[in-house]
Amino acid sequence: MSTSIALERVAPDTRIVLERLWQLYRHDLSEFRSSMVPEADGTYPLRHLPDYLDHADRAAYLMLVDERPVGFALVAGLETGPRSISEFFVVRALRRQGVGYDAAVELLRVHPGAWEVAFQEENPAAARFWRRIIAEVADTSYEERHPVPGKPELPPDVIITFDPNKVSTS
Repeated sequence: MSTSIALERVAPDTRIVLERLWQLYRHDLSEFRSSMVPEADGTYPLRHLPDYLDHADRAAYLMLVDERPVGFALVAGLETGPRSISEFFVVRALRRQGVGYDAAVELLRVHPGAWEVAFQEENPAAARFWRRIIAEVADTSYEERHPVPGKPELPPDVIITFDPNKVSTS
């Protein structure tokens, strides 16, 4: 399926859309973390989500297909570098159809420069996804593992550092 993805920076009037997609994202992650359960009101906490809406060095993007929200990406390091994708989500109905790939490549194009992407091996789909994209857009990359700060019970993050050189910035 060929779909055309658009990235739209989250604005005050679209914040609620991001918060709703966040609930789906956290639910998906609960597959890997038995301690990740909803609060008493049935929702997952928004945690650091507001930091991406009110901070000059960070941004939240909605992924749109046919003007409908199908995912989001949270990006940090826009001013200080390196850029990093903190959270990345595509709704299940559109996974493995190129939406995530197109959105990731578009983020790299919109924000040229050095990047870091972190994920955990316990999420094999994320590991395959990011390694594939990085292999296609960068000639070299550096991969290392680091403990998750403040969360010793979690497996280490895999962090890949790279500078895309195969993404058109025109």
